[in-house]
Amino acid sequence: MEHKSIPSVSVNYACTGSSKKSNELGMRVMQERAYEKRGEQYLLIKSPPASGKSRALMFVALDKLNNQGIDKALIVVPEKSIGASFNNEPLTDHGFYWDWSVEPKWNLCNAPGEDGGKVNSVKSFLESEDRILVCTHATFRFAVERYGYEIFDNCLIAVDEFHHVSANPDNILGNQLAQFIARDKVHLIAMTGSYFRGDAEAVLTPEDEANFDTVTYTYYEQLNGYEYLKTLDIGYYFYSGAYSDEILSVLNPNEKTIIHIPNVNSRESTKDKHKEVEHILHELGEWQGTDPDTGFHLVKTSEDRILKIADLVDDDAKRDVVSAALKDPEQKNNRDHVDIIIALGMAKEGFDWIWCEHALTVGYRSSLTEIIQIIGRATRDAEGKTHARFTNLIAEPDAEEDAVVDAVNDTLKAIAASLLMEQVLAPKFNFTPKRSTNTAIEGYDYGEEGYKPDQTNIGFNESTGQFQIEIDGLVEPKTENAQRICNEDLNEVITAFVQDKTSLERGLFDEETVPEELTQVRMGKIIKDKYPELDEEDQEAVRQHAIAALNLTQKAKEIITSDENIEAGNTALIDGVRKFAMDVRDLEIDLIDSINPFNEAYSILAKSMSEESLKQVAAVIASKKISLTHEEARELAKRAIKFKEERGRLPDITSADPWERRMAEGIAFLQNKTTEDTGG
Repeated sequence: MEHKSIPSVSVNYACTGSSKKSNELGMRVMQERAYEKRGEQYLLIKSPPASGKSRALMFVALDKLNNQGIDKALIVVPEKSIGASFNNEPLTDHGFYWDWSVEPKWNLCNAPGEDGGKVNSVKSFLESEDRILVCTHATFRFAVERYGYEIFDNCLIAVDEFHHVSANPDNILGNQLAQFIARDKVHLIAMTGSYFRGDAEAVLTPEDEANFDTVTYTYYEQLNGYEYLKTLDIGYYFYSGAYSDEILSVLNPNEKTIIHIPNVNSRESTKDKHKEVEHILHELGEWQGTDPDTGFHLVKTSEDRILKIADLVDDDAKRDVVSAALKDPEQKNNRDHVDIIIALGMAKEGFDWIWCEHALTVGYRSSLTEIIQIIGRATRDAEGKTHARFTNLIAEPDAEEDAVVDAVNDTLKAIAASLLMEQVLAPKFNFTPKRSTNTAIEGYDYGEEGYKPDQTNIGFNESTGQFQIEIDGLVEPKTENAQRICNEDLNEVITAFVQDKTSLERGLFDEETVPEELTQVRMGKIIKDKYPELDEEDQEAVRQHAIAALNLTQKAKEIITSDENIEAGNTALIDGVRKFAMDVRDLEIDLIDSINPFNEAYSILAKSMSEESLKQVAAVIASKKISLTHEEARELAKRAIKFKEERGRLPDITSADPWERRMAEGIAFLQNKTTEDTGG
């Protein structure tokens, strides 16, 4: 069968091996970066799966215990299985000063009983001479509720998978951490590979987050520094009918694959998870029984190959046998141990199967954090594994279906996730205004012709995976907070923007939408809502930096797919950004604002969805088209005043330029509203 996959994102990496090299203390690049900030009281480590966050914490925690006067370290993980990441490590064997050693009785993730029953052990630990404890988020919450905050004074509290925390008043752990910060008597380290405050709830309040020093290690740095993995594809595939009938269109039995079947409440689910698993097994071949030792299904393919398939969906005692077989440490480096894993709520966060080449997810996952975690299952580096992919299998909207609006929403969310993943996986963008005094920055490659003082320049530093891009007319952030957002949080802003349904709908399907309505008005509103503490100039700086990052990635992708002279190597995105800048000669913020950020996403959607379904989606969106709002009109009027300052006249409603017309319409809307309100 032909294997269909429409990669909306395809990223190539250089395989430099740098992310696996260790220094004289046994630290890899990210760990060294975290250790340099070991003296900080509050530290936030944002780093991809498999980058070594657990060991980074060990290095920092041991220094705090031995050199900084901290009494105890409590390592707090979301579930028991992740506790194994903090087992004993002989760090001195690799050059470090101390070993990581946890007394067996203080790794409460291995202790029998419920989380609530382990609270007494936390108090016993705090009263003991021992210094390191590992427990679940739940155990820690119960301990704080029972014993209060003071008992933890002068301790290090390290929270792994920090995205589980939320600033929502209903999130107990989030509230407790806020209280610890307010009391200011503990050290806190927060670690996550998928930190999206724009994903449903804020993780920290802006006031609390301002206390943290951030260590960022990007996906680009991590994957570019691997030894083997060269290419990562991320795409979605639309189907009609039952997904189990079409799964072989995207599932290649010769690839090591984790299949996440849909949640029973989703549109894609048949409501019988066991039959779905049986159907997938049947599609793959002829069932030969189960392996008595591992519990894996044995399925014979049409090519006479025996597939070993682990079923983690079955929730009876057999699943424990299968789960234990997958975790067998002796099989970690055995590529032939298992071929396909089928899961529902398992095999995501903290699940380590280095051989996984394809993460195939059926049904849209509402959480970007969950999508990042699933993709992370396939991005481990392993010998001989050069290619990995993530596919989201989504039901096409059906005109006969009652839930057609829900189907359209799922489609839009999948596109939003794809756009965001492009930003997450791309090199880091650093923007600076074009000035006559600018000079080349050491370590950056400015292309064959080098740095040109009379033009806007694009430099790239391969070792750090960072762009340095000059943009004419760019507003610089003034305050420390705005600078932090531009340096660390552009993906947060882009997350909020691509998840804004109005922006996405209009950008994809409304031909009358002027790009500046999206890039200036809609993005401007999102910035104001997200960062009300910033003044107008800093809000504009953040807006410009975020839209520049999004649009340059999109233009680069468009050029890569259309220009035959650009090879699909690890420099393709860099070449695409450079070519766009060369084609326009001067990179100006007005030019960047005039690009529809969703154009390229639409062209991919048009290739991956049937024409009939595409029309159906467009019709649903057109049916709820709304006229200009008062808030949008005010924003347009503000832009019109800026236009007048630059041109010496107000925008003309009869202009041939659609953006000028739209600004004039904003003024007219407000004038008419004023007339109506005064009864004129």
